[in-house]
Amino acid sequence: MLSNELPPCPVETTLLIISNKWKVLIIRDLLTGTKRFGELKKSIENISQKVLTSNLRDMENKGVLKRTVYAEVPPKVEYTLTEIGYSLKPILKSMEEWGTHYKSLNI
Repeated sequence: MLSNELPPCPVETTLLIISNKWKVLIIRDLLTGTKRFGELKKSIENISQKVLTSNLRDMENKGVLKRTVYAEVPPKVEYTLTEIGYSLKPILKSMEEWGTHYKSLNI
């Protein structure tokens, strides 16, 4: 994605990259290391194969993760966060802390 295609607001830019709950959960899972498609699918409850594939492709196109395909039968595909993907860790940590606090309020 070219920088001239990004919105002027940095918050909007961040939301464009992590635009839905699925992407945030994919990032959460990849922060612990490389995962295969099946591992991500199993870890992220209620996500369909089509939605997972679509989100992974979009994140790869935006430079958040790297997809590695191994020439094996059956094909082996692994996903790893890029440096820019790993830089989202403090954002997810803040979300975790806020969520924990909110849950403790019993609202």
